[in-house]
Amino acid sequence: MKQIQEAYIVAATRTPIGRSHRGYFRNTRPDALLVNVLQAALAQVPTLDPKAIEDLICGCAIPEGQQGLNIARIGAVLAGLPTSVGGITVNRFCASGLSAVQMAADRIRVGEADVMMAAGVESMSMVPMMGNAPSLSPAMFNNDENIGIAYGMGLTAEKVASQWKVSRPAQDEFAVVSHQRALAAMAAGLFRDEITPIEVVDRAPDLQSGGVIETRRTVDLDEGARADTTMEGLAKLRTVFSARGSVTAGNSSQTSDGAGALILASEAAV
Repeated sequence: MKQIQEAYIVAATRTPIGRSHRGYFRNTRPDALLVNVLQAALAQVPTLDPKAIEDLICGCAIPEGQQGLNIARIGAVLAGLPTSVGGITVNRFCASGLSAVQMAADRIRVGEADVMMAAGVESMSMVPMMGNAPSLSPAMFNNDENIGIAYGMGLTAEKVASQWKVSRPAQDEFAVVSHQRALAAMAAGLFRDEITPIEVVDRAPDLQSGGVIETRRTVDLDEGARADTTMEGLAKLRTVFSARGSVTAGNSSQTSDGAGALILASEAAV
């Protein structure tokens, strides 16, 4: 009987995290973000023959529109991987990327592959939460609260806060400290090794000539941390998911755009 083998992460990178709709990736296609991190991960292991990669598994929470069809395969082809490298897109909503890594590691652990790529990508700017044309089965609402089907993260947070007695001030304080820690870490350059800088192209009409003005810039830091976040400011925000709840836009995670990729290998491949 074949023994289970270990799987090792030999390369890892991600884009900066952009704020959806108003952030710097609002006009950047998700497949373009995915291509950037796939190529950057490959560049970290220049001795790896890409033909040795068995498969690419990519997580995507709302796989439609600009991130529809099989974005894993699309990303692999656009990134220049050999056509022998397939692609599987998996969806477990917020845990899609994590599930992709787990599945890739398990393929190696059971001996089905020696080298795998795992990734995750999401553009909440281009593909809205629930998708462009959601159509829910009426049967989803026959059971009380529909836990595990249509139960959103906002109401989940409210239930967690209620069950574990996490007060609104405690949530706001945690949010403030999180912003402060993120800003301090960025100032110290602690994220630079894990982030792949991305060139962003902005286009605007030239009213005088009738043409298009194109500007390019490179972004290399996460966009969500806010230096002006205070307890006083958060206390003024209304709750979002429950009238008598405690979860607000200020103590919740932002909606974001970004991508990440890893290369995993067996010990023999390493």
